[in-house]
Amino acid sequence: MLCAVYKSLKKDRTYLYVQRRDDFSAVPEALLKTFGTPTLVTIVNLAKREHLALADIDRVRQQLTQHGFYLQLPPPEDNLLAQHKANQSA
Repeated sequence: MLCAVYKSLKKDRTYLYVQRRDDFSAVPEALLKTFGTPTLVTIVNLAKREHLALADIDRVRQQLTQHGFYLQLPPPEDNLLAQHKANQSA
């Protein structure tokens, strides 16, 4: 299964996977507006991969098959202040 991966210029570390290069017909208009102009990063053959760096490959495959796209959001940032306060209380 080949897919094209695009990065968002508006949202840091946000990526959009679609089944075919430059085919955003399955992506909701509101999502594309928020995402901004997609910039192609790579074409990936998911059939030949066992994992992806920051996404669950099985979930990516499932979302591509069911919805025609997958949106990868950046992981949540650590709240260092909350961690510090928790360590002080312990």
